[in-house]
Amino acid sequence: MKNLDFVTGKIKKPYLENSARELAKKIFGDFMLYRRVPRVGDECANENCEQCTSMHLEKIISAVVSNEAVTFVLPAFPGKSPNPEKVLGPLPDFAEELSLKFLNGLCEKIKTYYEPGVKIIICSDGRVFSDVVGMREHHVTEYQMRLDEMITELSLSDISTFNLDHVFSDLNFSQMRDELMKKHGKSLEFLQHKIRSGNDNQGTVDEQEANRMFRGMTRFMLEDSTFKGQTKSRAALQKLAKAKAYEVIRRSNAWSELIAEHFPYAVRLSIHPQACGGKKLGLRLVGNESWMTPWHGVALETRNGFVLMKRAEAEALNAELIFFSDGRPSHFKLQDEKEILLGGF
Repeated sequence: MKNLDFVTGKIKKPYLENSARELAKKIFGDFMLYRRVPRVGDECANENCEQCTSMHLEKIISAVVSNEAVTFVLPAFPGKSPNPEKVLGPLPDFAEELSLKFLNGLCEKIKTYYEPGVKIIICSDGRVFSDVVGMREHHVTEYQMRLDEMITELSLSDISTFNLDHVFSDLNFSQMRDELMKKHGKSLEFLQHKIRSGNDNQGTVDEQEANRMFRGMTRFMLEDSTFKGQTKSRAALQKLAKAKAYEVIRRSNAWSELIAEHFPYAVRLSIHPQACGGKKLGLRLVGNESWMTPWHGVALETRNGFVLMKRAEAEALNAELIFFSDGRPSHFKLQDEKEILLGGF
């Protein structure tokens, strides 16, 4: 499928290496423009950072030499948060549409100078950990189906999806997860040691990333379980959030291993911030935001364009709820032209 001789340095035409390498750097540079980093100010000097690029360049070069589309994989779009104060409901809405259009637009831009272009495979991971985070199985199924329909309706030809159902189609959902962890899962003790080793920016890049992800995931788990009507104490919610975070990360890591097995030539993207030189490139899902994801928030239309925020925050601004033609809620529109503070999360 790919020119492996080139990757191992055995190509017979050296001039191809130079031209392909420069083109590969340009392609990856367009993704680097929208990267997510752990802290504000952590950006590398520019989109051509050698340390970041070196982890991924050979896969892109291999595709360019073969005049094939460059493949990127992005574990994302699991399904909507179960917290009603964050989202409009269980189905994809205009927040997802904005993100899909942004990703496809990035692909279209690259086609202007590299005709085969790039393909982004969204590895929808809701089925992997739905039972842990409180997402209903039928909501995950409906979300995945609607996401595919949205991609087709919007003619986003460079975007496709892949999920656990594609791998274990003959098993029930619980069996799918069991099989995933049996083949690719690591123990809780292994993960806990890795997270502890990355505390206070100690340890390897992978260990530091594991620690950051755990802290971020715990915060998300706590947010998703904190809403009007729930009766647990704050301490109980925090304890449960940590336990859920450990298991979600264990499942996500196993999913990453499965993805690598199915797409060995693909460049790995992530929705999470990634440090310079990491094995993944953290990527924004809407060009003008840094932290919020479509499945943890809603789209708000302002005079300066769309931003993502939590549903309760949009409602606090007295924004108008806008509906799709079929009557489903789509997004919010800010009516008051007063200056407000909007930002990513």
